[in-house]
Amino acid sequence: MKLISTKTMRRMIVAGAALIFSVSTAAIAQYGGTQILDHAALHPPVGAKVAIVEFADLQCPACAHANPILEQAAARYHIPLVRHDFLIPGHTWNADAAVNARWFDAHNKALGESYRDAVFANQTSIYNQGTLHQFTAKFAASHGVALPFAVDPQGKLRALVDADTNLGRRTGIQGTPAIFVVTAGGHGAPYIEVQNVDRDLYRAIDQALSDTRGGKR
Repeated sequence: MKLISTKTMRRMIVAGAALIFSVSTAAIAQYGGTQILDHAALHPPVGAKVAIVEFADLQCPACAHANPILEQAAARYHIPLVRHDFLIPGHTWNADAAVNARWFDAHNKALGESYRDAVFANQTSIYNQGTLHQFTAKFAASHGVALPFAVDPQGKLRALVDADTNLGRRTGIQGTPAIFVVTAGGHGAPYIEVQNVDRDLYRAIDQALSDTRGGKR
């Protein structure tokens, strides 16, 4: 039996470590930095092959920055944008804003989405619950909707927000925005995390469409 020299053994160990690092780096590049614990939420709606899934907090500045970019991409590629609430502890008015959005959803889903867009666009001028209420009342009036004194007297809407946040925790979400391009029935990765929305979103969508062989730009 041929003995392996110490020098050769060291080279083999270094080469093996490099290979492991290369594989690990490729996996991170593909799936992003979030350690996914449960991927049940990371799929397109029924009938779609590709979609954008986002976990967001309405008081999160990075979410406000990402919001128009995500909407423009969804419109350009004709793919769904699926939004989930993920409340960040310590934010003072995020829960109220999320509940308000759910209340508008109940009247008209498009109105709820418009409210979220408006909150993101005006986020810097909303600095407490009082200014949020003033903003929300003006938004409702401008859309011909009468805002009640209590939008969620039984806590049902807050339960929906908390359910989304818990879904995010089960998924492994640690912070916002958590953005994924997800696929169904493709031959590539079932989801790709987009960590830099300015740089990587369109590239991830292009890859997902290529993997599913059926998307339209």
